[in-house]
Amino acid sequence: MKKLVVLSGAGISAESGIRTFRDMGGLWEEYDIMEVASPQGWENNPELVQNFYNERRKQLLECSPNKAHYGLVKLEKYFDVEIITQNVDDLHERAGSSKVLHLHGELRKAQSSVDPGLVYDIEGWEIKMRDTCEKGSQLRPNVVWFGEPVPAMMPAMDITRGSDIFVVAGTSLNVYPAASLLDYVPKGVPVYVIDPADLSVPFNVNAHIIKEKAGKGIEILFEKLTGEKM
Repeated sequence: MKKLVVLSGAGISAESGIRTFRDMGGLWEEYDIMEVASPQGWENNPELVQNFYNERRKQLLECSPNKAHYGLVKLEKYFDVEIITQNVDDLHERAGSSKVLHLHGELRKAQSSVDPGLVYDIEGWEIKMRDTCEKGSQLRPNVVWFGEPVPAMMPAMDITRGSDIFVVAGTSLNVYPAASLLDYVPKGVPVYVIDPADLSVPFNVNAHIIKEKAGKGIEILFEKLTGEKM
């Protein structure tokens, strides 16, 4: 069975109603990103950061997977599908995808503020100031902030190197180091890029452009790869 690797981004979750940072009306218009998504922001005002992610978590619980998420699940009947996602939501898992690697952490988990290896599931939507890990330190969101390393990049590179088909869905390819995964796609492997915008794709990539939003784009991809209707 061929390995189909998907790099997914915020655009795939936007159709479920999850607000992105970059879009018009997005979160960057309401928040200074460095105040809520950086180690410095956490150090300066942990309550603000905690409240920001609590609200994002609360919103997530009100959202459901969409056609794009379910389409990727259906592709597992035909391919060994592995998803590398820039998203911190759990919509891929809730749709039923069996192999999901989160590059930037998971919103519905908490981690120790002194030991990032201590990670805990969150019941409900809230991390409170005073919630501590087993070492006694405050719990923080299990999210990779600007300026922090991305520990999942190494396994993501390994997954990408093994791809027979590579799909980019809902990401602008402007977020690094995630966008650099295209450099690890084996030569000649078809890369399907699904996005309504004109994206800058490296010239040496065997790119096939599907200029649609994620839901419609995954439907088109499904038909191209399987010869069947999704």
